[in-house]
Amino acid sequence: MNQDNHLSSYDYTLPEEAIAQAPAEPRHSARLLCVEPGTGWRDATMAQWPALLRPGDLLILNDTRVLKARLKARRASGGLVELLVLEPHRNNTWLGLVKPGQRVRPGEWLRIQPPPGQPPVAVQVLGRHGDGGTRLLRFANPELEAMEQFLNTYGELPLPPYIRSGCQDEQRYQTTYARRPGAVAAPTAGLHLSRELRRRLEAAGVASAAITLHVGLGTFQPLQTEDLSQVQLHSERVEISPATVSAVGRTKAQGGRVLAVGTTSCRALEGVAARHGGQLQPHSGAVDLCIRPGFRFQVMDGLLTNFHLPRSSLLLLVSALIGRQRLLTLYQEALAHGYRFYSFGDAMWIPPEAVLSGA
Repeated sequence: MNQDNHLSSYDYTLPEEAIAQAPAEPRHSARLLCVEPGTGWRDATMAQWPALLRPGDLLILNDTRVLKARLKARRASGGLVELLVLEPHRNNTWLGLVKPGQRVRPGEWLRIQPPPGQPPVAVQVLGRHGDGGTRLLRFANPELEAMEQFLNTYGELPLPPYIRSGCQDEQRYQTTYARRPGAVAAPTAGLHLSRELRRRLEAAGVASAAITLHVGLGTFQPLQTEDLSQVQLHSERVEISPATVSAVGRTKAQGGRVLAVGTTSCRALEGVAARHGGQLQPHSGAVDLCIRPGFRFQVMDGLLTNFHLPRSSLLLLVSALIGRQRLLTLYQEALAHGYRFYSFGDAMWIPPEAVLSGA
């Protein structure tokens, strides 16, 4: 079997001190590893990124907003339970995770712990959904149909477990263009785009268009299947508007480049195109495309991305652009030169000229 098809080939050692515990301040001061054609790379910052782009380029931004989806609750016995609200389901139920899930019986009611001055809220844990640990949750109060408002009052941001110090300013775990609520994790490459940087990009003739991919919990989790030809990813809710489809078509017709800000934007573009014979079309619904080496990109020309977890689907996606061995070599270079990894970490810029010819 080709080594690219072995999950164990996507492992690397990451020192704990390389995991960023806080975002760069300001956002655009994060470092930027610029991949060059061949085997080279050079050091820059996000503030310098506009100078590396061209007038007529089109940035694809994921405008999802992270929900304050973590809730603390108590059982009737007094035991503590943690809930993570994932996404809406049918019949006024939501999909979610329950911890410790094995102790909570199907049909059991829990009481959400309220903040000061707020009434307690009941939630019923129904049966399991699918093969994983996902459960169905039913909230009792009818006004909870406005789930984001409820979660803003009762919930907490679901920061990744490797961010141990919390987040002093919760807006730093949202992009500056976050608009549509529904994610349980941030599209992290977009965290580097300050409002000032976006103004400079626009002044440089770089346009932008939005897609929505509500980032699910499984996005950042390590894969478990050694034979990657058998990998099946969780589905994610994606919306691509006719206006964005038109912007992409117009950019390509005029010789511009379509550049994805983050792997979520890439998955949205390529996942929808794969459903339509390689052509981007307006779409609203689930996408579950797994991008790995050997994949041929139909829409995206270049990618801005962060540094990702070992054995993750995100590492496979970036390997499909520049090759697995080269990516792992670049990661070792980044570690040796003090780059910061994961959600609050630094960024990598893969311009079209650095992408593998076969991709």
